[in-house]
Amino acid sequence: MSCTFKKKDDLYEVLAQSKDIDDSFYRVIIDILRIEKISDCLEFLSKPDNEKHYEQYILQMKNLQFVEKEQQLLLGKSNIQKITNLIQTILDHDFNENNYSEETYRETRQELIKKIQENQKIREFFLFLVNLTALDNKLIRCGSNSLNLLVEMKVNFKQQSFENIRIKDTSLIGAKLLQCNLSGSEFSNVDISGANLNGALLFNCKWNNLKIQELLQLDDHNDYVRSICFSSDGTQLVSCSKDKSIKLWNVRTGRKITQLFGHQYDAQSICVSPNGLTLASGNQDGFIFLSNVKTGKKLCKLKCHNQIVNSLSFSPDGKILASGGSNKSISLWDVKKGIQSLILEGHSGRVQSVRFSPDGTTLASGSDDKSIRLWDVQKGQQIFKLDGHSGRVWSVCFSPDGTALASGSDDNSIRFWDVKTGQLKLNLYGHCNSVLSVCFSPDGTALASGSDDNSIRIWNVQTGQQQIKLDGHINRVQYLCYSSDGTTLASCSADRSIRLWDVKSGQQEFKLEGHKDSVNSLCFSPDGATLASGSGDFSILLWDLKTEKQKFQLDGHRSDIRSICFSPDGTALASGSDDNSIRLWDVQKGQQIFKLDGHSERVWSVCFSPDGTALASGSDDESIRFWDVKTGHLKLKLYGHGNSVRSVCFSPDGTALASGSDDKSIRLWNVQTGQQKFKLYGHADYVPQVCFSPDGAILASCSYDKSIRFWDVKTGKHKSNLNGHSSRVLSICFSPNGATLASGSGDLSIRLWDVQKGQQKFQLYGHSKWIQSICFSSGGNIFASGSDDQSIRLWEINTGTQILPQYKSIIDVQDQFKTSVQQNQFLEVNHVVTILRIAQYIHFEAYGALIFKGEFHNHQGRDLRYLFKERGSCILNSQIEFS
Repeated sequence: MSCTFKKKDDLYEVLAQSKDIDDSFYRVIIDILRIEKISDCLEFLSKPDNEKHYEQYILQMKNLQFVEKEQQLLLGKSNIQKITNLIQTILDHDFNENNYSEETYRETRQELIKKIQENQKIREFFLFLVNLTALDNKLIRCGSNSLNLLVEMKVNFKQQSFENIRIKDTSLIGAKLLQCNLSGSEFSNVDISGANLNGALLFNCKWNNLKIQELLQLDDHNDYVRSICFSSDGTQLVSCSKDKSIKLWNVRTGRKITQLFGHQYDAQSICVSPNGLTLASGNQDGFIFLSNVKTGKKLCKLKCHNQIVNSLSFSPDGKILASGGSNKSISLWDVKKGIQSLILEGHSGRVQSVRFSPDGTTLASGSDDKSIRLWDVQKGQQIFKLDGHSGRVWSVCFSPDGTALASGSDDNSIRFWDVKTGQLKLNLYGHCNSVLSVCFSPDGTALASGSDDNSIRIWNVQTGQQQIKLDGHINRVQYLCYSSDGTTLASCSADRSIRLWDVKSGQQEFKLEGHKDSVNSLCFSPDGATLASGSGDFSILLWDLKTEKQKFQLDGHRSDIRSICFSPDGTALASGSDDNSIRLWDVQKGQQIFKLDGHSERVWSVCFSPDGTALASGSDDESIRFWDVKTGHLKLKLYGHGNSVRSVCFSPDGTALASGSDDKSIRLWNVQTGQQKFKLYGHADYVPQVCFSPDGAILASCSYDKSIRFWDVKTGKHKSNLNGHSSRVLSICFSPNGATLASGSGDLSIRLWDVQKGQQKFQLYGHSKWIQSICFSSGGNIFASGSDDQSIRLWEINTGTQILPQYKSIIDVQDQFKTSVQQNQFLEVNHVVTILRIAQYIHFEAYGALIFKGEFHNHQGRDLRYLFKERGSCILNSQIEFS
């Protein structure tokens, strides 16, 4: 819907007046106002008497020093008058009165952004208004609206100075505030979900009443997390994992309190008693353990199910424990006596979920037999059998008032049932895969659902409408649980993580571009202007790195893309896929040129020859093939490997081809004759990638054996090893000058190595799953990484000891905090940071952000410095205890 303005002037027409303003005068005005300590900028600029105040500043402007003094003053006064008039118009406008980030202004924002997206003059004026909030209270509203619009336009604020700005009542979702100086800033009621604050300076900030969906991520399990449960007071969380451990967490800090004990077999389900004293845990061998939550001491061991204990539930008074198992039965236990009191039979498939009603009189169960059953606890008899789902029922949950039951199923649906009649009330659709967990909020107004589609959704119980979608997990969401006050939702996943979410902050729509599956291959165009990415979602995306927007999506492959490569002139792109084909694409038009068929199995790797006339490919069919790029015809087949050919790479002079294979060997081939020159052995596992140094003297190889090896190309002899990764090394790439090698691994780290010294320079984290691809840009200071977590990250390498002029005081800060911060931490943090993240879900980042004093609280009063620290920020003062 459209909105009426305080004045009828069209906002775009008002902003368009900035076209006649010299941007450099914005900085002059800011400097004048700061030095003169002016708090009412319009009053100051409007008074003719103050002209003398700013004449001296105009005369000092570097870009005007070659202009005659008189002309310089006239030009300056003219620009300042235009700026003054524009500020006056904005002050009187609706833009300085109402919150443009609200849903009612959505259409207005979209229409405005279409008009101003490429208008640099208006962007600069917006930035000017943002900075004026540091000085003038009357401009906080329009400054906040300006920053919101810039964020929605996906402007990258890298290294901007936003010192002392005051922003309120707006959305900065996904803001790119990389390395910005935000010291002294005040944020109030601002949504910072998904913001990139990597390397930001955050001294003496006052950020209160913040909104951010991600509260904490708890990472300590070594395998997927099966179940979680809050303590009755909501201060602690218990989790169990396939890694056979049960852990107790501090919800406020995200720190692990203790590891209670381990099952001989991995714990399948857990439940905390209503009084918070007893933990029940069931394992895969049919045993249930009752333990003291605080001490972890086992109280008793119960045995009834001959197979896996899938679900546990305490009655509201804590006297009865229900267990559902893979043996198709439900057992009721007397907790005090530790004996079985009843067995409920009726299901014809495994029982996946059991839950007591709030009054304790009824038990609900969901099963692989696609049915839900309601049982009379006292009589041990079935009340209703609820049919309707067309797949197994994974989860059941009663509403807090006990009148409704929710269920989640393999049929991708959620159903609401009337407990009194057993009738179906409502179907909810939205998930695109199995619904594995459902949970009502304590007030009964919302239902949370977790799915095999990796998402969490929050539904309005009354209307059945989806309110919020929470993305972040990169594997199925196994289980959900609300805190007792309903403010926090906990989720656990097969991605091995537990996440805490603020479900009261609401959600605004934020459109993101990216892949829907793992990013398997990346390649920069020769001019460094474009990045191509190939994914398990069968697509290839081309990204304009200047605008940070998607240029083309190349569709045609019918399975995962494994490899992509630009031609040397940048006009064509080659791709290899699990569909056994290779395709050549016209990069400018975004169209397919050729489809090359010949391989009988998956194509792992493609590589252009340096002159662009030939393309090499390696496949699961154990062959290497050379193709004529001009005609698309097969030129040559090379055989020799005894297993899949995972990587092919031309030498810089085009005379040799290197290949790496699952047969653990590397081979060097003469391109002209097709003859094998060398057979290189040394790796103890698969070799997924080989790469020549820019001068062609060294061949690098990486392996599942966790090592990287350097080989002498001339002699075929092994030169040295790079060791450090703790899991398989999947990708390597030399920097253009050959001085650095980057590597990506299954240990979730990227490492940068000094090639000459054979030593590690940096170890980088950010991805949450295996890093499948690493690629340097032609300039060498930027490299990209692609991961199974479906994201692409662009990293910047800086060679100096500092990155920002405003960081000149960091060395002093470092000296001041020697006792609490490692000496080299700043240098490493500030040398290499993620400057851009491309993914379909937002992720809050603050790696290397420097925090000193200040306040960082969300709208519930939670101290967000724990979140900042978990995301890699440096807390420089010791006023906060992380325990």
